[in-house]
Amino acid sequence: MQTIMLKAKLHRGRVTHSELEYEGSCAIDGLLLERSGIREYEQIHIYNVNNGQRFTTYAIRAQEGSGVISVNGAAARLAAPGDIVIICAYVGLNQNELASYKPTLIYLGDHNQITRTGHSIPVQAA
Repeated sequence: MQTIMLKAKLHRGRVTHSELEYEGSCAIDGLLLERSGIREYEQIHIYNVNNGQRFTTYAIRAQEGSGVISVNGAAARLAAPGDIVIICAYVGLNQNELASYKPTLIYLGDHNQITRTGHSIPVQAA
């Protein structure tokens, strides 16, 4: 049996481009891909904080250090430049792997620079 777990999260990134006529996918700054462990062509889920849209696509590499998060193709109708998004990748783990597993959490500032990293989310207070 496998359990689907959060693998990586880019938290509160800002969309820099929305390219309707591009081939599809989401271009992400290569440094953010490397730090998060998200691989090029890996399935990702994008949650748009501004409009509530939630959609699935795949990651492609944008220029390292560019800060680019470009939502492309049909998904460009779901996110506009300036929108804040959460980008997540998931992984299936077996019961043995779950015991020591921690996701990679990357928190982003206004220009998609890394402000902090972590491996756990604080407990939500009542």
